[in-house]
Amino acid sequence: MSPTPRTRRRRIFALIGGAVAIVVLVAGTIVAVDVIGLFAGIHRSEVAMPRGTAEPGVAQLTGETNILVMGLDSRVDENGDPYPADIYNAIHAEDQSVGGYNTNVLMYIHIPAGGGPAVGISIPRDDYVQYAGAPGGTTHGKIKEAYGRQFDATYSALLRKGGISKTDAYQQARTAARQEEIDTVSQFLGGVPIDHFVEITMAAFYRIAQAVQPITVCLNHATADPKYSGANFPAGVQEISASQAMAFVRQRRDTTYKNVFLTDLDRTRRQQAFIVSLAVKLRHSGTFTDLGTMQTLIDTAKQYVALDSGFDILSLANQAQRLSGGGLSFQTLPVEKFGMIHGESVNIVDVKRIQAIVAGLLHPATPTAAPSTPSSPQGTAPATPAAPSTPSNVYTNSEQPLLSGAVPCVN
Repeated sequence: MSPTPRTRRRRIFALIGGAVAIVVLVAGTIVAVDVIGLFAGIHRSEVAMPRGTAEPGVAQLTGETNILVMGLDSRVDENGDPYPADIYNAIHAEDQSVGGYNTNVLMYIHIPAGGGPAVGISIPRDDYVQYAGAPGGTTHGKIKEAYGRQFDATYSALLRKGGISKTDAYQQARTAARQEEIDTVSQFLGGVPIDHFVEITMAAFYRIAQAVQPITVCLNHATADPKYSGANFPAGVQEISASQAMAFVRQRRDTTYKNVFLTDLDRTRRQQAFIVSLAVKLRHSGTFTDLGTMQTLIDTAKQYVALDSGFDILSLANQAQRLSGGGLSFQTLPVEKFGMIHGESVNIVDVKRIQAIVAGLLHPATPTAAPSTPSSPQGTAPATPAAPSTPSNVYTNSEQPLLSGAVPCVN
């Protein structure tokens, strides 16, 4: 029996209320598409999802969900076609002749079984890692480049072999690229399982931000970067447009203020903050009851988003609903130092340390009760009161876990 309109609305609102990390950027779209029977329009890839390799003594959990979100910096859509001119202008980026297929956003989202807290683990894009499949004969490089290296190698090989159209070769190369990136991330994080992937382009991000603008963000200080990202923001809480949102999440340097120093890690933290701000917006607005907005999101998903063939977001509705109110935190993996390898700036990382951190986040130890504090002996002066702590929604460095539920202030 087909679901009634009322049941369909409940399904949509359940998932909208969830807002699971960047998946939320496409979740409402995909649910709407599924409900109105247009699901076939979303790009799908047949990739082998890593099942994970449990550590000795650690049972592989069942019922959990692990999603890899890949944000591409390519200037083309899922068919390899250029964006409309207005998007290039709005996102302050060059046209399709510039840029490759780097995954400038990599986030591993872990939703545990049994209703425990979920975590989004951001992987800095320039981490120097070992590739899973040596794309194009290259064994090591920046983690963001695994996708593009495999795409180039596969696409060139298919065209040389012949007997295939450029369109089919392009799509097969994109699938191979996704597989390489997924396998490399799983290997880098310690053989973690990945159940699903979401691939989203800059155009998708912009169109979705455009559909729900304005969005509230907060910055710890004024900052500007007119040359590279187009950023120009005052300090404090502010509402930004879709075009400003692109600058907000892309800014990684300040070219105006002398005492403001930003790095790529601040850029990663901005992405996390924007996701939380978007979740807050969706939770308190009627965005998905507007038919015009819904049609925009449907069209966006068809052109600028890709998923694995087995991803059924409706099945995540119950898990997602609890995350928007604070059941999700974001963690950025540490960088030991910034260095140069083969003439390129890279992040030098401690792989064993990273894998230990990830294992702790995915399988946290059971908390134990803290021992009671004995009362002060009579006549002893009371302890000096602790200094006021930083407000819980203010984040000054990338090492702090960032919590969902309220608009965060970041650098």
